[in-house]
Amino acid sequence: MSNTVHAFDFLAADETSVPSVCIVFGRDPFLRSLATEKVRQAVLGEDRDIPYGKLSGNLVTWVDVADEVSTVSLFGSSGRRLAVVEDADPFVTRYRDELESFLEKKRPGGVLVLQVEKWAANTRLYKKCDAVGLQIQCNPPEKKSGKKTSLDLDALTKWFTQRAKSVHEAKISAGAARLLVDMLGTELGLIDQEIARLSLFVESGEAIDEDLVREQVHGGQLQEIWHLVDAAVEGKTADALEQLDRLFQAGERPQKLFGQIAWSLRRFAAATRIYQRGRRRGDAVSLRDALKEAGFPNWPKALEEAQKRLLALGQIRGGRLYRQLLELDMSLKGSHSQEARGRLALEKLIVSFSKALDPPRASTTRS
Repeated sequence: MSNTVHAFDFLAADETSVPSVCIVFGRDPFLRSLATEKVRQAVLGEDRDIPYGKLSGNLVTWVDVADEVSTVSLFGSSGRRLAVVEDADPFVTRYRDELESFLEKKRPGGVLVLQVEKWAANTRLYKKCDAVGLQIQCNPPEKKSGKKTSLDLDALTKWFTQRAKSVHEAKISAGAARLLVDMLGTELGLIDQEIARLSLFVESGEAIDEDLVREQVHGGQLQEIWHLVDAAVEGKTADALEQLDRLFQAGERPQKLFGQIAWSLRRFAAATRIYQRGRRRGDAVSLRDALKEAGFPNWPKALEEAQKRLLALGQIRGGRLYRQLLELDMSLKGSHSQEARGRLALEKLIVSFSKALDPPRASTTRS
């Protein structure tokens, strides 16, 4: 019996039985993140505060991993230990023999999860894990037609319509979901974030339709806006202004650009508030925890980059960002509704993140 399943089937299952080894493999980091989170819930329960081992595949040794999964946890309803090795491709290369031996023994003390991008089906390790472990395939779904394989648009559309309802409390038509795939490709995390953003444009009970997608989503332009925001919060003001200028030259209006820019910036504002609130209460809140709660993609590389940008933004700028965006929104609907003044307002927003505006630090030299 095969123990290899696609992420869509694994995520849809009501009950999840987790063996001692789980391989979460494939090229889509969003699906890998969702699958890993469901494994975590199955092992440790719904409480997100229960600690578990999160290890880097580039740094961790086999001894560290074996120790992590062989002890009994003091937390969680099952008493099982959980160790997740992220970016585990180099770890698998180094410790293939140890992993094969591990699979041949019963390890009731804990669960080992390996997140890998490549997982060849013709290896002994794959076959052993398929027999006694759990393997979750995290690529966009495909269908076969003769000897050819192609993207299964029907499965992808169905999954996004169901996820919109269950996660984002929104309705999206099948045509709109398919159009998002056509415009944005198969980066599922990007499509999911767009559905979350589009849900803000519809009233309760209404559906995200194809017209709204065409109006609000512009594929490559969306990527440009995200790069613009990233450059701005990192203090790369000249780069951000240059990208903003290109968007204006393409005929975009300030009010429309502001909606997309503000959506990205609000996540940084939310992360700042979550972090500051936790610190005031004395909770051990990390920047990564705050970023995840604020809606940033929950996979290592994305969180690492977001954390770097949040640190560059700083707590003072991040703390005043909500008010800044509210005031700008009001001005674009009033005093700066004309295109030239609206452009100036957006340029001022970008310049406000510049490191050149930081106050000079006091000298610490001694006399």
